[in-house]
Amino acid sequence: MEIFESHSVAETEQVAAEIAKRIENGGFLALYGGMGAGKTTFVRGLVKELCPECINLVHSPTFAIVNEYVGEKMSLYHFDLYRLTDEDDLYSTGFYDYIEQGGIVITEWSELFEDSIPKDALKLRIESIDESTRRFTIC
Repeated sequence: MEIFESHSVAETEQVAAEIAKRIENGGFLALYGGMGAGKTTFVRGLVKELCPECINLVHSPTFAIVNEYVGEKMSLYHFDLYRLTDEDDLYSTGFYDYIEQGGIVITEWSELFEDSIPKDALKLRIESIDESTRRFTIC
């Protein structure tokens, strides 16, 4: 277990850049944490590090379910599982196809579909400590 802490958006992006070094193409990053914990801000930091030409595209995929950030060297697939209700919903998003095609799959609200998260996924818990402080724990 490894713990990082941030006190600003810039520091959250720095934590993401550090964790990005641990994710290889074809990898999976499962994010855990409540509403407003900073998951999308963290993903913005990952995209900034791994696929910088896509940084202006980053936003929460709440209504789209998945956002694709297709870069020159790397592609990231950012899922928000919050509004999905069952395995059929997950399947209909193309979730398993994204895992198979390479790139990096990132899921928010991973706890809702724990059985569908690959066993070798990097798991990251994000906690909101106060208005500006976030704790990141690699599980």
